Amino acid sequence: MIRHLYDNLMKLAHFPLTGTVLISTIKLNRINRKKMMRRKLVVGNWKMHGSIASNKVLLADVVAGVRNLDAADCVVCVPYPYLCQAQSLLQGTNVAWGAQNMCSTNDGALTGAVSPAMLVDYGCTHVIVGHSERRNLFHETDDTAAARFNAALEAGLVPIFCMGESSEERESDWTEYIVGRQLDSIIRRYGPHVLENAVLAYEPLWAVGSDKPATPQQAQEVHEFIRKRIARCDAQVAAQVRILYGGSVTPANAAQLFAMPDIDGGLIGRASLSAQDFVPICRAASQS
Repeated sequence: MIRHLYDNLMKLAHFPLTGTVLISTIKLNRINRKKMMRRKLVVGNWKMHGSIASNKVLLADVVAGVRNLDAADCVVCVPYPYLCQAQSLLQGTNVAWGAQNMCSTNDGALTGAVSPAMLVDYGCTHVIVGHSERRNLFHETDDTAAARFNAALEAGLVPIFCMGESSEERESDWTEYIVGRQLDSIIRRYGPHVLENAVLAYEPLWAVGSDKPATPQQAQEVHEFIRKRIARCDAQVAAQVRILYGGSVTPANAAQLFAMPDIDGGLIGRASLSAQDFVPICRAASQS
């Protein structure tokens, strides 16, 4: 019974490559052969870490370390209380700043919520949406993540939309179904064109915060799946959208990960809390 259900779900995740789907795949292959260059992006996710004193030192070191890296983009997503500090210290540098989450509405009686407009007031350019920790610990869903994604776009922010499977789901061969379902929560509601102004991030839950990152080949397989799934709807968007890998990226494995054809940078957690780790990751992205 369970196997039968799984087989049916996988059929939904893999439509036959016929008709317009086949045409889109051919277009994607042609675009890729032209070697369309996607600029690498490294995003630091500080999570619930930091202090006014330590942030000042960390940001100064990051700014100094990436000052001459002009072939990749660098963003730090800090906790809400430190957005003002980030704005003050990063204005005029080549490091942008953003938030780790937001509400999908602009105002209202929502105690503790932070609106997209508030993030814009503090000069944010990016916001993380649908992170696995928000989904698992705070019970956010595909629906709420999609609503936040759209609200970010409407506010002029770049949403970084996270997707990924658990270890149990990977072991059960459900990776593509889970990731495909999360991606489709955006495409089916708003269309593939909205991804032109967004960033996607594949973050396998079993690799986040662990010492067992996905291998470059494992990550590439899922990134390629994501890009081909978008290409079924719009090959041009698929070729242009940046897809980051998140899950125990370190200075030791960054270059190998970023060398994969469909990996366009990293969503960095633990390593973003140390300039000695974060700057070399940014350098690897700039040199890839």
